[in-house]
Amino acid sequence: MIDKASSGFRCTTGIAAFAALFLALSAMPGCGAEMIHGAPSAAATGNAGKILPVCSGANRAARMVTCIVDGDTGWERGVKWRALGVDTPEIGHAACGKERRLGEKARDRLRALMAGGYAIEWAGRRGRHLRELATVRLADGRDAGKVLVEEGLSQPWPNQGNPWCPAR
Repeated sequence: MIDKASSGFRCTTGIAAFAALFLALSAMPGCGAEMIHGAPSAAATGNAGKILPVCSGANRAARMVTCIVDGDTGWERGVKWRALGVDTPEIGHAACGKERRLGEKARDRLRALMAGGYAIEWAGRRGRHLRELATVRLADGRDAGKVLVEEGLSQPWPNQGNPWCPAR
């Protein structure tokens, strides 16, 4: 239990209460914590080799869903995230068929990359659509977004417009 003493807060139940509070805070986005899945050095190796699902359905936050929307957006345990520094083709609001097809390729490539194990590194801030900004760190240490850029499935953000569709 935590009591508020005149000189500040003090823990009255010892190290166990501190440890519980630390674990609860460290799992929160924006607290510098990483959620690790499948990395060989992590305790949570159950997700290695499993392809994350494509997001579907409502109430993802309440359902604590982990899924991928597109090549730069996903949900991690009910928290919507946006990959830092990259922009992938749109799927739902694509400006042309080529963009939609490339968007699906980027989404599926991200899912395959993450199947080898990953960690979400929260930036501690939100982007313009109120998504938590994050880096998807692969088990081998690479930034998943940069891999997509190298493979031609994404572009650096901020970008210079939509390179996937011809100008109209």
